[in-house]
Amino acid sequence: MALNNTYDARLVQQETAVGAGVQILLLALLGSATGLGIAGWLAGLAFAVAGWAVLSRALHRARLRSFGPANRVTLGRATLVGGVTALVADSFTGRPPVALLVVLTAVALVLDGVDGKVARRTGTSTALGARFDMEVDAFLILVLSVYVSTQLGPWVLLIGGMRYAFVAAARLAPWLNGPLPPSVARKTVAALQGICLLLAGSHLLPHAVDFAIVLLALGSLLWSFGRDVLGLWRTSRVARRVPVARMRELVPAAR
Repeated sequence: MALNNTYDARLVQQETAVGAGVQILLLALLGSATGLGIAGWLAGLAFAVAGWAVLSRALHRARLRSFGPANRVTLGRATLVGGVTALVADSFTGRPPVALLVVLTAVALVLDGVDGKVARRTGTSTALGARFDMEVDAFLILVLSVYVSTQLGPWVLLIGGMRYAFVAAARLAPWLNGPLPPSVARKTVAALQGICLLLAGSHLLPHAVDFAIVLLALGSLLWSFGRDVLGLWRTSRVARRVPVARMRELVPAAR
């Protein structure tokens, strides 16, 4: 059994290596089409290597026997995000092809609604797949917020950094790691971030309109995070009160 488990793990992790290879191929295509600079290459390669390492480690811990069709869709989306990352990094030293950046981002956002449906239809939903999907989403929003912040100001970075700030805060306040109930509003707000940042980064609308759209996105995100934090805090208070109430009930009984 141990030999089979090791063999299966190697087969699954081979797919992450293929994903890293496809990422490098995409960078080469971007380089030939747009003259990708050193900054873009370094950012794209760093994304590919880091993504391969983190995903391989997560697969080893999860011991999945199959990578799954939904994870393949997410891996393809991650490859597109790597391309967006390279183009955004290159924008600091040159003029990136906005149309190509918009296309890669738009396809990545559309595929965000595909991997979940594939997982449900094929019965391959896993905790790792959900986390993989969420991390790809979060990093795309971070990269887009960096890009749009060069046009609208550093305040846009709050959109991309909020999720990572929440994760950091959860290390200091463990009650923030509590489970959250499913929420259509939360999913809608999350999807709105990518759409608004994409519109602002496309340069199709007047500056004032871009500013208003991204400000709306930030406001909705603050509301969503604030609601979730408040709900987690209330849940943690209830959880702390229950043991105290049970102890009060047990003490008189013991007497």
